[in-house]
Amino acid sequence: MSIFKTPISLDILNNNLGNNMTHHLGIVFTEFGDDFLSAKMPIDHRTTQPYGILHGGASVVLAETLGSVAGYFCVDISKQRVVGLEINANHIRGVREGFVYGTTKPIHIGSKTQIWSIEIKNEEGKMVCISRITLAVLDNEK
Repeated sequence: MSIFKTPISLDILNNNLGNNMTHHLGIVFTEFGDDFLSAKMPIDHRTTQPYGILHGGASVVLAETLGSVAGYFCVDISKQRVVGLEINANHIRGVREGFVYGTTKPIHIGSKTQIWSIEIKNEEGKMVCISRITLAVLDNEK
């Protein structure tokens, strides 16, 4: 049984969430299942630091995008929304080319908070970054 309360599809994820940081960095959602969401991000001039390796901040953007978007689909958006409270990231290895692939899964989905774990791997499946985000679940303003 799916954890997502709001209908989800790759078309919605890639075409209907607006023109924002996700699009600017070339993040593309690639897959979702009953309890996960995945995306990829290119390693290019938008996502590298001056030394030519993946910028840690870009990894955090990918992680926050995955966790926040997954959290969004886990609430009734006509009544609630989610916002980030805290995010952390441990950068494990550098990447110079290709893509990185992130997958988020829930640790806790509560009525007031959500906690998501995000693993980011390189094309060989080796861990690049491990992150965790805590989201607040807020009622929509009337």
